[in-house]
Amino acid sequence: MKPEDRVVAPVTEPEAVRLAHELYGLEGEARPLPGEYDANFHLTTGDGPGFVLKVMHPARDRGLVELQCAALGHLAERAGHLALPRVRPTTSGDALTTASVGGGPRLVWMLTFVPGTVLAAARPRSPQLLQSLGRLLGEMDAALADFTHPAAIRELKWDLARAGWIREHLREIEDPERRALVERFLALYETDVEPWLEKLRHGVIHGDANDHNAIVGDARNWPREIVSVVDFGDMHHGLVVAEPAVAAAYAIMGTRDPLDAAARVVAGYHGAFPLEEAEIARLYALIGARLAVSVTNSAHVKRLKPDDAYVTISEAPAWEALERLDAVHPRLAHYTFRSVCGLPPVPEAAAVGRWLDAQAEDAAPVLDVDLRRAPSLVLDLGVGSRLLGADPQEAATDALTDKVRRAMRDAGVAVGVGRYDEARGIYLSGLFGAGERPTDERRTVHLGIDLFVEPGSPIHAPLEGVVHTLANNTAPLDYGPLVILRHETDGGAAFFTLYGHLTEDTLESLELDQRITRGERIARVGAPPTNGGWTPHLHFQIILDLLEQGADVPGVAHASRRAVWTSLSPDPNILLGIPADRFPAAEAAPLATLSARADRLGPSLRVSYRTPLKIVRGWMQYLYDETGRAYLDVYNNVALVGHSHPRVARAASEQLALLNTNTRYLHDNVVRYAERLTALLPDPLGVCFFLSSGSEANELALRLARTHTGREDVIVLEHAYHGHTTTLVDVSPYKFDGPGGGGRRPWVHVAPLPDVYRGPYRRDDPEAGVKYAQRVGAITAELRVGDRGPAAFLAETLPSVAGQIVFPRGYLAEVYRHVREAGGVCIADEVQTGFGRLGSHRFGFEAQGVVPDIVVFGKPIGNAFPLAAVVTKREIAASFDNGMEFFSTFGGNPVACAVGLAVLDVLEEEGLQDRAWRVGEHLIEGLRRLQQRHALIGDVRGSGLFLGVELVRDRTTLEPAPEEAAYVVERLRERGVLTGTDGPHHNVLKLRPPLVFTEEDADLFLGSLDDVLGEDGARPRA
Repeated sequence: MKPEDRVVAPVTEPEAVRLAHELYGLEGEARPLPGEYDANFHLTTGDGPGFVLKVMHPARDRGLVELQCAALGHLAERAGHLALPRVRPTTSGDALTTASVGGGPRLVWMLTFVPGTVLAAARPRSPQLLQSLGRLLGEMDAALADFTHPAAIRELKWDLARAGWIREHLREIEDPERRALVERFLALYETDVEPWLEKLRHGVIHGDANDHNAIVGDARNWPREIVSVVDFGDMHHGLVVAEPAVAAAYAIMGTRDPLDAAARVVAGYHGAFPLEEAEIARLYALIGARLAVSVTNSAHVKRLKPDDAYVTISEAPAWEALERLDAVHPRLAHYTFRSVCGLPPVPEAAAVGRWLDAQAEDAAPVLDVDLRRAPSLVLDLGVGSRLLGADPQEAATDALTDKVRRAMRDAGVAVGVGRYDEARGIYLSGLFGAGERPTDERRTVHLGIDLFVEPGSPIHAPLEGVVHTLANNTAPLDYGPLVILRHETDGGAAFFTLYGHLTEDTLESLELDQRITRGERIARVGAPPTNGGWTPHLHFQIILDLLEQGADVPGVAHASRRAVWTSLSPDPNILLGIPADRFPAAEAAPLATLSARADRLGPSLRVSYRTPLKIVRGWMQYLYDETGRAYLDVYNNVALVGHSHPRVARAASEQLALLNTNTRYLHDNVVRYAERLTALLPDPLGVCFFLSSGSEANELALRLARTHTGREDVIVLEHAYHGHTTTLVDVSPYKFDGPGGGGRRPWVHVAPLPDVYRGPYRRDDPEAGVKYAQRVGAITAELRVGDRGPAAFLAETLPSVAGQIVFPRGYLAEVYRHVREAGGVCIADEVQTGFGRLGSHRFGFEAQGVVPDIVVFGKPIGNAFPLAAVVTKREIAASFDNGMEFFSTFGGNPVACAVGLAVLDVLEEEGLQDRAWRVGEHLIEGLRRLQQRHALIGDVRGSGLFLGVELVRDRTTLEPAPEEAAYVVERLRERGVLTGTDGPHHNVLKLRPPLVFTEEDADLFLGSLDDVLGEDGARPRA
């Protein structure tokens, strides 16, 4: 029996308390912590996070404990900023002592306790979190670079310099497929690592940064980071590069993308303690070796201790990680690790590039025409392409063919050019696998150049080479018939050229290993039926490493791995020679756009989200960033009938192509629109004024009211927002009581927000509406005492910025009665709620059973085109006609009114009000199910597709949860779902998607919200 296998009496909590008192002079309570051999206790003393009392197994070597004490002391001196455990000396000043425990001597020492969550329990395991783990380990190893200790030279099965020991135990892995998997990684270790063992850097490392040893900080710190590591029991003198390799091995457990997880750890480590190129080249093999050691050790220990669950706790995730890692090509991993370490991803890329540069002038034309001199048209097929437009179906094969041919015909050219390194949204087939969602990242970055020509056009080899691959590639890549030629530089470096979308007879006219001369015709461009259905073109691509993918070489890459894949497939224009001045300038990256915006636009103009989005395309309920990533839009209420709705876009385009001018000329569009608009409204609302924004409309509504009444005073609601003009800021408590606000003007009167969730009168009070309205009545009475009266009561019919508030029954009826009895005018701000969004009613005021004197519309009625309207009674309009002309240059212009008419048509013909009701009910039902599972959801309210989800830390006290709400919004954005917050406490999720939103969209949102609410950052703060 090994010494460490000897059964010893357990250390009890009272004994731990005794040791703390006798050895350290500390009084407190002891709670056991998990451990394989040693007894560990969390000692709390009532002051600070406490300590960890460590009572070592009798078989523990004293030198190994001394090693840990010395290393932690060294780290405290050299990296004092790190929140690592600190050794707490005894009252005698000893770092390590011996005490009698359980009838025998035991080594005892104490560390400060590091509060936090272990990585294994942290949710989510974000890329930033993994990168911070690598950074922490890098900072530690940099500080330990000059640290030595005799006990660090030790025989340790986890030392990756000794991983070959597992060969003698492979037979203990019962499953032959799994055994073969371990054998593959062991063989890679023996060829890629063992010959380098003496050449790689060595030093003292932690050696066991597993997800139970890494401590994660507060979930509300952004970004959340690893703050410490614990358990230095596997510390040893070994390969420096083993540190990030071990951490990466654990990081990839349970992840869908093992390469990305590992790369994050490596990037963080390299940023703190730069890795050498030889170390980077060994990382993949070392990560695999660590997992192979883990699963082999589990098999070995299971044979010895079949009932010991502790030693096999990570076996299942380790096997899964090893299988996922096996699916990653070792060289692709190497290129990825080089990339995140700031090196050229493909080491040979520079040499091959120089050779191709030297050959460029002599390269044969790929087509019958020489593109260096022949005219051609560079096409924009990117995500934001105006040629393709927003509708995905317009990028489908037939429509794409028509658009490309028309553009080429208009330009008078025979060759169209599709750009290299262009993010495209046209790849629709084979994009999503099991469990993937429309908002997941997909392949968009084009890795070749497309040459659009007539089908049957001959294709020539630009360089001599040999036929390497002949295949008919179908979905998901859809190259159709393709040829890959192999070439060599003068220095013997191999590279490849790919020719896709060919005729089928190409595969019969060539043979594998056939030598091809420069300029030799090798193929012809295929027609749509044989080339995957695409517009006839040649896809031409240079590839430096095929990665044993055969014919499945990707021609499109994920934007998140752009650097690696563009290094693997450099710009093929180096051989084509298309003049650079034909290519438009590259679009600015988001950070560059943000910088220019900050420089040229007012600094008070804010952007959404911590990492701002650059949106270049919108279609219905989706927005797309510059990489082609789709985002489900759940709160952008401006696009009422959907982003880029074709009916609306066509109406604007056709009218703009004919006429757009001011309203001093007669035009029927404005009359038609006024007739259609007033027909939707109850009598006596019959006179329209048209403007370009909701702010203009609310400003005009106040002018109408003041002119009609001859008064100035205005009554508004708490936290209301009505626009950005000077007057509207003055009547918007959200602005004048907020940062930079000047406070309330004497003529502005603020009534309580009738909030039946957290206000004084709640939903269970049938008289809540009347009670809240009484305060408006009191304001009018106070004005009478001062020989004044209200000009207007201005309120949204369902306050949005105030938190998606639904008025209690009867509230507006009572308010309007009080205001009208005092001689005032009632203005309904319907900018957010009008035109069917509520589902139950076309307008918000209808839900309250009232008719306002003036109603204001904005944003959504133009579906994001500048259009707003004020509709009022004839007597109010007559009062406004007092000799001062009203004129808005663009209000009611022919294009705006054409757009407004089209929006009304779409609302009616597509039944969007009914859909808003149906989908809204589905969404509310789902939200209430989430409310039962997640204590953070305090309230779900609203109607149709105007909903609010209020987040609270305590459902009894209703303490708002603004930090948690901000976390939820940011995490949803990272998952491809756009929401925002509103309310006085910024704790209400506002849900106002375009009315084309579907039940499937609602389910995608609900699933994402459910996941995020289960994360640490969404847990109510205690």
